[in-house]
Amino acid sequence: MFRKLIGLELKSFMRSATLGKDIAMKIFLWLFGLYMIGCMLLLGIGLYFILEKAFPNQAPIYFVNQFIVIWFIIELVMRYMMQKIPMLNIKPFLIQNIKRDTIVDFLLLKSVFSFFNFLTPVIVIPFVVSNFIKSDFTSLELIGWTVNILSLVLVANFLNIILQKKIIDNNKLFIPFLVVIAVLVGLQYFDIFYTTKFVGNILNYMLHHPYLCIIPLLVVVGLYIVCKKVISSNFYLDAYLKTDALSFNDNDFSWISKFGEVAPFMQLDLKLIWRNKRPKTAVYTALMFSLYGLIFYMNDVYSNSAMLTFVGIFMTGMFMINFGQFIPAWDSTYYSMMMTQNIPLKLYLKSKATLMYFSIIVMAIITTFYAYFGYHILILNLACAVYNIGINVPLILRIGANNKKRIDLDKSQFMNYQGTGVAQWLIMIPVMVFPVLIWLLFNYIFNFLTASLVLAGVGIIGFALKSYFFNLIEIAYKKNKYSSLQGFKQQNA
Repeated sequence: MFRKLIGLELKSFMRSATLGKDIAMKIFLWLFGLYMIGCMLLLGIGLYFILEKAFPNQAPIYFVNQFIVIWFIIELVMRYMMQKIPMLNIKPFLIQNIKRDTIVDFLLLKSVFSFFNFLTPVIVIPFVVSNFIKSDFTSLELIGWTVNILSLVLVANFLNIILQKKIIDNNKLFIPFLVVIAVLVGLQYFDIFYTTKFVGNILNYMLHHPYLCIIPLLVVVGLYIVCKKVISSNFYLDAYLKTDALSFNDNDFSWISKFGEVAPFMQLDLKLIWRNKRPKTAVYTALMFSLYGLIFYMNDVYSNSAMLTFVGIFMTGMFMINFGQFIPAWDSTYYSMMMTQNIPLKLYLKSKATLMYFSIIVMAIITTFYAYFGYHILILNLACAVYNIGINVPLILRIGANNKKRIDLDKSQFMNYQGTGVAQWLIMIPVMVFPVLIWLLFNYIFNFLTASLVLAGVGIIGFALKSYFFNLIEIAYKKNKYSSLQGFKQQNA
């Protein structure tokens, strides 16, 4: 049966309306994946010798054990943000003579072969080999330690599936998760309780008692069973027919009327965000990443670095990127109806742009508190916001003309990653790299302030030319109109 399910997945891929782009995206991802695996392999080969030289009085494996908890939290967050849950259109299987457990097992086993699950073993295995050659640990101890670490990889994998379901069903559950992490960090910062040392001591004890590796293996089995129950609970037709929005606050967003002719479209977009989990997540993500700058601004290494430009573009344009890259797929359910109405396409595009302008301004205001780290940070962030408004907004809209993958807003994000294509991966290159290169060039020739002003100047020029840009964007959307309509009709796109 697994062979038949794999065959159906291949047929679904080969018959997709966006086959060419899907193949291009796969090639791009494989190349990027090989590059990442190569980097991790080099790190794994040299990790023992780096730690041995840096900390000669401590065994490298003990040092690694102390930071496993930090690695686990970072990996879990990265998985939640980036890892796709294995998806399968189960509706046709509900009336077939196929056991539900078979389909669920297929999905969960498919998740085990995720790219994220190969990164840690590529580091761990060379590191263990180096320990076997150089250290005094027995082979049984090292095998037990390897099982412990690789079990944590699977724990993160299955825990991510549970979090994807539970948190997306109730976004408020994300708050306790952040509170727990903040409390642990605070306790360690104020020398009250060292989480890293506590977890490190546990792993050190398990290292010397390798039979204890059965514990993380049992945790993996337990999480597998929980995941199976979570997924099985959605294997009913009613789960796809029912709606959680039996009652809601029907906010008409009347204050939007002052935006003029684009107001009706903006009201529809705000209602779309207000009532649906997937676009609402884009708002939460943007607000959460407004704290992204703390990672860089508190480190003097980046005080005059091009990374500050990357951070500024990222923070002020996070919603622009998350929401804008799926235009017009957000409207895929009724896009064909819109194309039959007397709706000027340019007006539709301007409404989307205005919403992104508004989000950039809001995020620029929110990030003004970074002036605490110096007014040069504030100036650069404002310059990045202006650049986003003038250049990146029309750029994202233009790339959106190639979107042909459907997004169903009546479904949760859980096992629903429709709309993701090669454009969503490639969009980050011009959006993030170009402003960094511009700033880096003028900072090298002149100084920090001049580079920031030039970046803002480029944004102002772009905004002044927005009518010209929108004419080109409108032509692109009209050219791809029918291919987009065809792609939006495919339920599995």
